[in-house]
This record gives sequence, C-alpha cells and structure tokens, in this order.
Amino acid sequence: KGPLAVAPLFLRTNQRIDGLIHVICLALLVFTLIERAVRQAIAPAEKLPGLYAGRPARPTGRLILEALAPLRLVPTAAGQPAYIPRPGPLQQHLLDLLGIDPT
Repeated sequence: KGPLAVAPLFLRTNQRIDGLIHVICLALLVFTLIERAVRQAIAPAEKLPGLYAGRPARPTGRLILEALAPLRLVPTAAGQPAYIPRPGPLQQHLLDLLGIDPT
C-alpha cells in the first residue's frame, strides 16, 4: 500500500535488494516531504483551489507532482540549452509554496 508503485523485480544479491529498498524509502520520504511542505504553507486552509479538475482539493503528493509535471526540461536543437516552460498560475503558486525558483 502506498503512493509508489513498484513492479516485480528479480535481484541477484542481498546488497541490491538493500539498495533498492533504500532508494524506495528515499523516494517515499521526498514524496511525503513535498506533501507536508505544501500543506503547512497553505495552513490553516485544508484545500488548494484548482488542484483537482478545477475544484479545491486537499494537496496530496500525487496531485502536486501531476500539477508540476509539465515543467520538465524541454530539449532543443543540438548545441542549444534545454529550457523549462513558463509555469501557469497554479504551478507558480505551488513553486512559491515549496520555495522553488524555476529560473
């Protein structure tokens, strides 16, 4: 149970099993910290407008990351640096709540 989906995987050594468990735990920790930071930043409000299908919703890690997903680096022609598209109002609000400057 949980927000992270893990597909079945065959690992040959105990060290690799241990490493995979550590990576999964770190991913879950980061996921939870993002959710916690946004919820603390909007307190005492419990819901964030526009996060879920245009309706106010309680910010979950999944909804936050889905809202920020379009801000991935966009590759350009060879020799040109990749860029991040301009964030929309909801994305900019989330970045402000998390204390992230996209420039």
